[in-house]
Amino acid sequence: MAWLLLAAVLVVLLQLVPLPPAVWTQLPGRAAFFDSVLGAPPWRPWSIVPWATFNAASSLIVPVVTLYLLTVLDDAERGRLPGILLGMIFLSALLGLWQFSGFSFRHPLVNDTGGSVSSIFANRNHFALFLALGCLIAPVWAFSGLQDRHWRAPVGFSLVAFFALTILATGSRSGILTGVLAIGMGLMFSWSDVRDALRHAPRWVPPALAAAIVGIIVLLVLISIAADRAESINRALALDPGEDVRRRGLSTVLAMISAYFPAGTGFGSFDPMFRIHEPLALLKRTYFNHAHNDFLEILLDGGLPALLLLLVSLGWYIRMSIRAWRAAPVRGGLARLGSGMLLLILVASAFDYPARTPIFMANIVIATLWLGQGASRMALRR
Repeated sequence: MAWLLLAAVLVVLLQLVPLPPAVWTQLPGRAAFFDSVLGAPPWRPWSIVPWATFNAASSLIVPVVTLYLLTVLDDAERGRLPGILLGMIFLSALLGLWQFSGFSFRHPLVNDTGGSVSSIFANRNHFALFLALGCLIAPVWAFSGLQDRHWRAPVGFSLVAFFALTILATGSRSGILTGVLAIGMGLMFSWSDVRDALRHAPRWVPPALAAAIVGIIVLLVLISIAADRAESINRALALDPGEDVRRRGLSTVLAMISAYFPAGTGFGSFDPMFRIHEPLALLKRTYFNHAHNDFLEILLDGGLPALLLLLVSLGWYIRMSIRAWRAAPVRGGLARLGSGMLLLILVASAFDYPARTPIFMANIVIATLWLGQGASRMALRR
């Protein structure tokens, strides 16, 4: 996966290389920034907003450092990462529960929305996705320790229920989708381990146990809805597409992609560029900071080079996921977990921009490393 990360860094850095005026003025959409009265323009970077692209390039230090730190760990240390991630998600959920109880949490480095249940994130959708990752990791972690299943199994089930209810409290509509997917995949990933743990029990016990787990989670969700604590459900039912700013801004984003393709506007430039094209109907007190569809924003920012890199990355993901699923459960455990984590982030990226946050950058590197080492014999450890 190192070559994918290197390619991503190079694509961003290339946008900072100054181009001669004859070349720069021929790039799509640049004519509006050229004034013939002032004479010949100076050499300018590919990116229309160089400072924003420099900031985007600087943010890639997170995945680079994460990859380096992972490479110096041995297999046993890497095997403890699921438990560490689960602990981080649990602590984040506790902070979200604190907010849901009515207490405020203000952090000078987090641009959050007052009254929103978003924990350490500025966006409730990102928090819900983080919890969904917990719903996926918990059952895999619960049945990974051969010596500790007697206490891990109830703890893992409790964590899944806790994370699922917290997702409902966030008010994130996309969180419902990723949460359901995560719970389903978590049960599938750990099913062989569950059957192995219950190999001496009657045949009806494993399916009955799975049905009981799903039933209890559904019951808790119904109780949360009845108690008017499921804000995500309430927002989904009250959704008015005509008032959804993200959907109304989609046509503008598509028009911008058409205007600047195949060169793109430059990574990190969405905010200032959207203000240029923003119609009066979308003007409001707050600003439209991202396209809320990361696939479209990557296409807008990076143009054709970014599109090609995205397609190559998706092709690699599909190929490695197929290999992980064909492997034996014991050998492909971490690889399947990595595949599931990346799938959740890809689904969430169709509605938001989680991959642009440092926490998810690190999680993507971890999940990609697990997926890429699907043929290894790493065992999950505490």
